[in-house]
Amino acid sequence: MGRTRTDQRRTGRRRTDHRRTDRPRTDLRRTGRPRTARRRRQARAGLFFLVTLIALGVCLILLGGRTPAPAPPPGPGVGATAPVSPGPGTAAPMSRSEPVRLAIPSLGVTAPVMSLGQEADGTVEVPPIARNAPAGWYRGSPTPGEAGASVILGHSTVGRYGDGVFFSIGRLRPGATIEVTRADGTTAVFTVRAVEQYAKADFPADRVYAGSGVPRLRLVTCGGPRDGVGGYRDNVVVFADLTGWRAA
Repeated sequence: MGRTRTDQRRTGRRRTDHRRTDRPRTDLRRTGRPRTARRRRQARAGLFFLVTLIALGVCLILLGGRTPAPAPPPGPGVGATAPVSPGPGTAAPMSRSEPVRLAIPSLGVTAPVMSLGQEADGTVEVPPIARNAPAGWYRGSPTPGEAGASVILGHSTVGRYGDGVFFSIGRLRPGATIEVTRADGTTAVFTVRAVEQYAKADFPADRVYAGSGVPRLRLVTCGGPRDGVGGYRDNVVVFADLTGWRAA
C-alpha cells in the first residue's frame, strides 16, 4: 500500500502531495460536514483506506512461536455474496456514546472494548497481544448505535495465550445478536445480517464501511488458511444492524 522510498525519490516535488492524500487522519477530521462533493469523495476514500489498514493490522499477530489453529470458517449458507441491506426491525440511530463492553450470547463471548486510534505512521492501532485481550473500537468510526458503520476489531489468536476474542465469529449466523454496552449506560443490540470472508488483498473497504445513515456494526478479524509467517490469509467480517437498545 502506498509508494516505496524509491518511488518517492523518483517523483521529486510530488512527494508532498503523496503524503497529503495518503494521510487518513486529515480526511477523518473533515468527514462530519463536507462542503463540496469533491471533499465528500476525498473523505470516503480516506475512510476506505483506513478500513483496509484495520483489516491488515488486525492480522499482524505476534505468535511467540505458537502455530495458530485455523480460524473457524463462516457457517454454511453465509458467504461473500450474502446481502447486507438493512433488514426488518432496523432501529433509529442512537446518540453518541463510546462502547465499553461487547457480548455475543450465541458464542458465549463477553469482553471489554478499548478505544483504538492511529499509530504515528498513520496505520490503525490494534488490541494488545495478551491474555484476555479486549476487542477494540476504532474511534475514527461512529460509536455503536450512531448512524453509520461502527468498526470493532479483535484478534482471532493471541500468541501463546491461545484463542482471541473473535476466534469464533465466523460461526455466527444471520439473526444472531451482538450487544454493545456503552458509556452512557445503554446497551445497543445488533442483529447479524451476514458473515463474509475475503482474501486480504481483496478486502472491500467500501462495502465494509458503507453506512448510508443506517446504524450498523462491523466486527473484523483474521481467518482462513495460515500464511506461513504467523498470520492468516483472509479477513472475516460480520455485518450487523442496530435493532434495539435497552438500559444496562
